[in-house]
Amino acid sequence: MLFSEATGRTVISTSTAETVGTVAGLLIDAATARIVAVQLKKTSGNGDTLHWPDLTSFGADRVTVPNADVVTTATGTAADLGTKSTELLGKRLLTDAGTEIGTVDDIDFDPASGVVIALRTRDGAVDGDRLIGCGSYAVIVKHS
Repeated sequence: MLFSEATGRTVISTSTAETVGTVAGLLIDAATARIVAVQLKKTSGNGDTLHWPDLTSFGADRVTVPNADVVTTATGTAADLGTKSTELLGKRLLTDAGTEIGTVDDIDFDPASGVVIALRTRDGAVDGDRLIGCGSYAVIVKHS
């Protein structure tokens, strides 16, 4: 699934069938190349973060959670990643050898596990397992 397809997706509680929020962003831990949390907007609860383990499913039409109580304030790694400098989209994509290979236009991820499959650029894709880190102006991947 592409990040661009996931943005704006409704998050539904399976216990009440009520909307608890809308997907606004993904918090990706570059060290593990995995989504650790989903940032929400228009939430009905006390927070704006849905930690990945609390998801019931990230489906083709909706994201489901067991109840609205799993929407909280970011904690742990998710709290550390919730800044503008850790966002991957729109940043330059560089290899660890310093070669620029494009700009991150989209992110392909496995909706079941949250694993980053690929970083998409205008010219193609870079395997997610090459992801090393993300700084304030660039995303770094292993040289191929």
